[in-house]
Amino acid sequence: MPLAPSSPLNSRSAAPLPRPAFSLAVLAAAAWLGVAPPLLAADASPATPAADAPSAAKAKAKARPRAERSEPAPRPAHPPLPGDGEISEGQGVYQYLIGEFAMRRGMADLATSAMADLAARTDDPKILARTVEVAGFARRFDVALVAAQRWVTLQPESMEARQALVSLLVVTGSYDDLPAQLGYLLAQEKVQLPANLLGLNRLFPRNADKQAVLQVVSEVAAPYGNLAEAHFAVAQAAINAGDLPRGRLELGRALAIRPDWESAALVRAQLLARDDVKAALDYQAEFLDKYPKSKDVRLHYARQLVLERRFGDAQAQFRQLLKDEPDRADVVYAAAILSLQQRDYRFAEAQLQHLLDLEPADPGLIRFQLGQIAEEQKHDDAAIAWYRQVDDGDQFVPAKSRAASLLAKRGDLDGARALLKAAQVQRPQDQAALLGSEAQLLRDANRGDEGLALLDQALAKEPSNPDLLYDSALLAERMGKVELAESRLKKLIALQPDHAHAYNALGYSYAERNVHLGEARKLIEKAVSLAPEDPFIIDSLGWVLFRQGDLQGALQQLQKAYALRADPEIAAHLGEVLWDLGRQDEAKGVWKEAASRFPDNDVLSAVQRRFQP
Repeated sequence: MPLAPSSPLNSRSAAPLPRPAFSLAVLAAAAWLGVAPPLLAADASPATPAADAPSAAKAKAKARPRAERSEPAPRPAHPPLPGDGEISEGQGVYQYLIGEFAMRRGMADLATSAMADLAARTDDPKILARTVEVAGFARRFDVALVAAQRWVTLQPESMEARQALVSLLVVTGSYDDLPAQLGYLLAQEKVQLPANLLGLNRLFPRNADKQAVLQVVSEVAAPYGNLAEAHFAVAQAAINAGDLPRGRLELGRALAIRPDWESAALVRAQLLARDDVKAALDYQAEFLDKYPKSKDVRLHYARQLVLERRFGDAQAQFRQLLKDEPDRADVVYAAAILSLQQRDYRFAEAQLQHLLDLEPADPGLIRFQLGQIAEEQKHDDAAIAWYRQVDDGDQFVPAKSRAASLLAKRGDLDGARALLKAAQVQRPQDQAALLGSEAQLLRDANRGDEGLALLDQALAKEPSNPDLLYDSALLAERMGKVELAESRLKKLIALQPDHAHAYNALGYSYAERNVHLGEARKLIEKAVSLAPEDPFIIDSLGWVLFRQGDLQGALQQLQKAYALRADPEIAAHLGEVLWDLGRQDEAKGVWKEAASRFPDNDVLSAVQRRFQP
């Protein structure tokens, strides 16, 4: 018999709930999670379950609901729901409660079975909706899909039912029915249509069949050829599927409709850059000439110029961006760093100080860089003041070490050591790093034995501390105690087989002393495999190749290292290789440029004296 008209589950007699606007963003999240979107008619843990249960037994409806329309009818893709025949009122209430209490106790399989059976026997839309939720939670997507299909058949105008069905079609990979269902949803929300078209590709997981997704998106977008968003959605799907010609074609159509659309222009530039970076840069420059207010394109263009090492051009673009968005933190920071690259210290300093007012995520980094700018300009007092203000983060130890080094350089070794000892460390490993800095200060003051004793004392308490082992090994090597350095580096490698700098230090020690060159090369190559972009490790590889007589190989590695970091010791090595290759003028140029920036570097000065007495 039919449900009583007063029953909250009698959706045919109840007044319809207001229909929320359809958003593919919500639907995409539901599909990726593998569950149906939230249902207005369901409650996962009802406080009064008896009030939500069927109030009377229900026979199959004799009158056909509004399903016999031209809207897409979902095809049964999985076995039908279990159960058939009539169910008494008491049985219905009992079975519903079984399902709900099973869910509350985490018995998802029992809950799914109970709800699916009840849905099949009652054909009630709200029970079907609950079945979709419960089966989705239990990851019984086959049961959930059949329930959703029946729900849509009974309530073809329910957006919740349609959204649940679309999510399950995506999750189960049943793409044949998707275009019709998605098309229906899109057609209901004209205001949201452009945004929903742009969200089409987000419906599908990364491991989806990309060609099938392209087919679905193409069919769904086909009726909206007058909208740029439709062509952009197809372009995205085509690019994801590897059909770049189709992607370029659809992007061109989107831009023909909306020629100033930055999103489409950016994707087009990215496609061009795959084959021809210059063409991509030229395209962005032309786009900005036509649409100078395109901030996103300008930012992408500026960053690409940086990658091409066109720092002056990039700086001009960032300064234009600063005029438009003076408080945009990523733009302010990029402009500051580029100014540093160009040695425009005044502008860089002003931007970094402004960035501090914008409350950056890592203020310690900004203060450390301001200290570097002051130090670069020989403003030691200002540099020390900035370094002292770095009280946490990754730059904490480097900042305290630099401040101490500047104090020691002016002859205040006691003050330098006091500064390091007074530093309030936030992380246990920072204490060992500060000890290493103090030992280095003692070594630079020709008190290396005291420095090594300081580290040995700490190692007696923590014999396996990697930072103490590494710093003491480096100090021992510089003091000529190569056997001690070698033993500690080998111990460190045994403790931490992925410690790139330990391999590098041991290999470089051999190369510098021109011994065990074959082993040195293996050690350094291991270090390169662990840290392939580290300029100092690449420098070591170049140096061991030089020692082995491979001048061209050495030159290639040293040029790469120097391009990554213009360090004076890398410059010394690069110049020496160039000199041995007969390119003395280039060698002198490298040394001169490095000496202008690092006039007090001992290694660089020694090389220049040796080759230019």
